[in-house]
Parts: sequence; structure tokens; C-alpha cells
Amino acid sequence: MRVAIDATPLTLASGGLRRYTLELSLALAQNYPEDDFFLVSDQPFSMPCHAPRNLRRGGGPRHALERRWWLWGLDRELDRLKADLFHGTDFAVPYIPRRPSVMMLHDLSPWMDPGWHSNANRVRRRTPALIGFGLATMIATPSEAVRQQTIEKFRIHPRRVRAVPLAAAGCFRPLPVEPVDPPYFLYAGTLEPRKNVAAVIAAWRDVRQHDHVDLVLAGRRRADFPQLSSEPGLQLIGEVSDERLAQLLSATLAFVYPSFYEGFGLPVLEAMQCGACVITSRDAAITEVSAGAAIQAGSHAELVRAMSNIAADPECARAWRARGMVRAAEFSWRRTAELTHQVYEEAQQRF
Repeated sequence: MRVAIDATPLTLASGGLRRYTLELSLALAQNYPEDDFFLVSDQPFSMPCHAPRNLRRGGGPRHALERRWWLWGLDRELDRLKADLFHGTDFAVPYIPRRPSVMMLHDLSPWMDPGWHSNANRVRRRTPALIGFGLATMIATPSEAVRQQTIEKFRIHPRRVRAVPLAAAGCFRPLPVEPVDPPYFLYAGTLEPRKNVAAVIAAWRDVRQHDHVDLVLAGRRRADFPQLSSEPGLQLIGEVSDERLAQLLSATLAFVYPSFYEGFGLPVLEAMQCGACVITSRDAAITEVSAGAAIQAGSHAELVRAMSNIAADPECARAWRARGMVRAAEFSWRRTAELTHQVYEEAQQRF
């Protein structure tokens, strides 16, 4: 099989879209050496490091007409590559259905609250049409929760949608760390409205009134997220490397992630794999992924209570750390690649 994969998420510096495209393309190439995989985009991107020989860079637009990428240029490039199938990693597939395609629908957040995605108008308009007109042969979602939401939202046959769970990268593992003074809670992820970062800060302020504990916020601040004023104990450290994030997760009192809505909740799984105690929301996808291995808090009072208990007695987090590591071990990018490849095969049969 010759598969073309949309590499546009690799133009991003960080985030779940980049992680998904990077880890999946590597896992597919490693586990299916008899297949050829091509990363294609109309924008410059960096190839994954240490890519297997069967994971190669495809081409981009060759002239002005092909700059109309999704309408014309991509189809021409797929012809040049003799691609059997296209995998859209970010809500899109070619407008001309000349071969089977698989669309990854990460979540339904673009259609849930306009304030969560101020620049998602193109996705909101384009994706429903691509699904409704059958241009996406098969649809993959990262969780069963999003699969059910997709079926209901777009009124499509359940057999056309498959849940393909993600995994944490191998770099996320427990690391030996020295005791930290003062101890800290950690939020790691994009600073954006959907992640409910304000709830983390508000709860931490209440906890800090009786426990000397810091709050570390790691991640890129999106333009639509307000600037945060500096205050004692609040550490704004911006984007960090995966290695540094693994260190922070290994040393934190707890990873706090009260997101309003997730398609999968990859940061939760990364934290668990590092052996961190996790405090999170009652979002359906996070509940599915954590499967009882995280402390769930659905209100400000519950969040304050959970953080206060950990701050007062860090040893009470030991059992949650152990549960999280057991749960994280149930996921792997190899398994994600196997399930994705099964979706490819079904798309070929259906086309």
C-alpha cells in the first residue's frame, strides 16, 4: 500500500496535532515496512528525525494552479506518488475523491463554542461538507466518546467511523528527580480558552492560603488567551522540550488538567506515563482514557479539595501514581498504527 499523509500539522511547533502526525507516521512506517508512506503538504515542514526508509517526503505545489492545494494541487501530487490512499490528519481530505481517504476528526470543539476557536471558520464550513458528501471514505476519532458525538452530529452510519486511541510518546517516563522546595502543581498544554486554565489558577490561589505550594504553567499562550499578571508562586515558563516536560511531570505534586472538553486528552496520558498523580475534569473523553486512574473534579470546590489533599499529604498521591502508570501502559503508538492500518484497509474495500 502507498499512503499519503497530510504533514501540515508538522509545521506547528507543538500541540496534539503535531504529536499525532509525527508519532503515527513513524509507527506506521516501522510496523508496516512493506508499505510506503509519504508526508505531503503545501507548506514547508521538517521530516521526523530518524524516519525509516519507507517514510519519505512527498512534493508540494509545482506551479500557481497547484497552490489551490485541496482542490487541485494535492490530487496532482497523489497521482505523481501513485498513492493508493490519503490520510487527512487534520479535519480535511481532497475535494476530488479519486481514491479512498481517511479523515482524522480529533474532536467536535470547532462546532461547540465559537470562543474556543476564533480561527476555525474554515474547518466549521469545510469539514461537514466533506463528511456529508462522502468525500471522506472513513472517519477516525481518538476516542469512543468523540465517535458517538460524530455519529450524532453529522448523522452518518456508525460503520463509517472508527475509534483509534492515541498514546504517549516513549520520552514520557518517570525520571529520577530531587525533592523540590517549594513543591508545585503543574499544568502543561496550550494556554487557550477550552483548557479552563483559569480554574487551575483560582483553585491554586485558594490552596496557597494554607499550603506553601507553587503553580507551574507550561505551554504556548495562544493569541486569544489573556496575558497573566505575575504573582508570588505562579511560574509561567512557556513552551518546554519533551525532556523538560518529563522532568516536570516526574517531580510535580500533581498534574492538574480541568479542560472543558477534549477529544482524547493526550496530556493526561503523558502525565500518567511519567508517574504523575493526575487531577482532571469529568469530560467524557478524559474519563474514557483515564478509566478511574485520575482524580476527577467537576467544580471549583472539588478541585480545591483534591489539590488541598495532595498538598497536605503528598503520600496520598502514591496510589494514584501507580494506577496511572498501569493505565498508560495499555496504550502504544504501535497499537494506534495497527488500528489505523485496519481503517485504511476498510476504506479501500468501501471505496
